Amino acid sequence: MLENPTVVFGLIGGLGGLLRAAVGARKAYLQKRKFVFKYFLATVIGAVIIGAILGSVIGINKAVALLAGYAGTDFLEGMAKSFKLAPIRIG
Repeated sequence: MLENPTVVFGLIGGLGGLLRAAVGARKAYLQKRKFVFKYFLATVIGAVIIGAILGSVIGINKAVALLAGYAGTDFLEGMAKSFKLAPIRIG
């Protein structure tokens, strides 16, 4: 199972996402905000997917997969927030 590069990169990307989610959870704790487990889990799962895709499609190295898992989920979160805040209006 761990010989499969897609699985390895997915796990490493997930580790990056887990680090990102842990930073977010700590920030929420310090700001006395509610911890949302579903959001935490979605961040980690998203990072696994990002790492697996980058590893299998692009063939990157493990360090880049870790950074992609961390930064990729941050990028996706920023995109989602921008669409919520500024919807496109036609007409």
